[in-house]
Amino acid sequence: MSGPYSTISYSMPMAVPSKGNQYPTYSQYSISPPECDDSISSASGVPSYSNSGYSATTASYIGSSSGDYDSTGSASGVDFQEYMQERFANSFNPIPLDRSMAVQAQSSGKLNAKHRELVELQKQAQARLARTRERFQEGMRDAREVRGDLEWTQKKVSSLQSKASRKHPKEYSKARARYPSPEY
Repeated sequence: MSGPYSTISYSMPMAVPSKGNQYPTYSQYSISPPECDDSISSASGVPSYSNSGYSATTASYIGSSSGDYDSTGSASGVDFQEYMQERFANSFNPIPLDRSMAVQAQSSGKLNAKHRELVELQKQAQARLARTRERFQEGMRDAREVRGDLEWTQKKVSSLQSKASRKHPKEYSKARARYPSPEY
């Protein structure tokens, strides 16, 4: 047979030396991974195996071009890859992930809406500020104009008073006594 997996050969497992004789080592036999209860699992959801004598030496490949895994040749007759996929599928619950994605999408939408509202409020505030500045400048022009008019009127009244006091001193003093001007 010719194929990419036709020249692969497997040997018996090598004995691993251990400290003392705590656990027996299996040099002639291979064993399947220990079965684990659904309630006992590691932090990642995948069972942990700590048996030092485990080895997968009975797996063989069919000499075809597809390279399929022969599950009938395994020690317990269970396809390890299928078993692990089932365990992962049973341990993984997508509902909390879906809920967190929904909450994240809602939060993102709210944040986006608030950002747009903030941008709109900033535009309104800038427009109000521009109108207020324009009104202030107009008020300052009006105040300068009124001040100029008051100064011109004050000068005119002062010149008229001085003319009247020079031309008609008796009448001016009599009118001044009757209608005194305010003291500044």
